[in-house]
Amino acid sequence: IDARRERVELSNGDFYAVEQVNTVDREQIFRTQIHETIKAHFDKQKELGNGIKALSLFFIDRVDNYIRKDSLIRNIFEEEFERLKKNYQRFKNADVAAAHNGYFAKTRAKGVETYKDSVSGNSEDDKAVYDLIMKDKEKLLSFAEPISFIFSHSALREGWDNPNIFQICTLKETRAELKKRQEIGRGLRLAVNTDGDRIFDT
Repeated sequence: IDARRERVELSNGDFYAVEQVNTVDREQIFRTQIHETIKAHFDKQKELGNGIKALSLFFIDRVDNYIRKDSLIRNIFEEEFERLKKNYQRFKNADVAAAHNGYFAKTRAKGVETYKDSVSGNSEDDKAVYDLIMKDKEKLLSFAEPISFIFSHSALREGWDNPNIFQICTLKETRAELKKRQEIGRGLRLAVNTDGDRIFDT
């Protein structure tokens, strides 16, 4: 894999280069990524059983692509969730609307809340969102809480992580190595069970 020239060389000597994608291809790429993340999540929860709750984290390109009821990412997620859940006994009756939520920086002006795209993850608005996630971490790991898919815009900064995030799906282009490491570092750790005990063989 040659990241500088954005190409992959196969063992037979053939090269495949990355090309810019148009809007139609971008939507299909999102759908494939979301489909595979939901499927991996369902498979992982089936494997874990009732002792450990699996979580999945999505990083998105724009808040508007998720927050509105008719937004691209929300629609794709809900369509793929409904399509896949029929194949999993545990999720057959799951309410898609209750299964996902987003944590985004927001401002309030004249009583109206406005969500905003935050690039750095360092604003005071972001801090309030991170604090909320931290306070509800135990609740999030309980099966009594239906949310198991989390959407975020900015790379969650150091200091926030959840050990039960088994899948991280990046629905945006991230070239900075540090930012990518920060995203991956939000999960993919040793999980804890419903009693809060660390599990070493998940």
